[in-house]
Amino acid sequence: MCTNFHPKRLIKLLSIGIVISFSLSDFNSLNKQIKAEKNLNAASEKDLFLYRQMGASYLCISSKAEVDFKKGLGIASATFANVIIGKHGGAIAELGNEKLDEKKLYNAGTFQIVASALNICPEIIPKNIKNDYDKRLKQLLKKDKK
Repeated sequence: MCTNFHPKRLIKLLSIGIVISFSLSDFNSLNKQIKAEKNLNAASEKDLFLYRQMGASYLCISSKAEVDFKKGLGIASATFANVIIGKHGGAIAELGNEKLDEKKLYNAGTFQIVASALNICPEIIPKNIKNDYDKRLKQLLKKDKK
């Protein structure tokens, strides 16, 4: 009893099985992603505090490691925005149903990260950034009083 061994045929069968399994796994991950997008919760104040503190911590550490301050702040702010978009769909509980775009979240993150960094590591904040922060804070406080 002699069986003919056909390597090309075996490879063809194996490759078909691999292609089918990859297509099914991609379909399943796509399905899970769609379900996950439907169940996004708006970022709570607790979430924002965590993301803000993580950004400030990154900024302090990167500045002490001699990374350019503006680059470190840009990376921290972009991460802040990306996490809120990825995990919360850009929604913040305080704002209701409004979803913020990446630019607005980036700008808000920059302001909040500088505020936290001023408490954690004030010595690394350049004077012009601190002055800009103070000016913006005064504007926001004036706007709240009206």
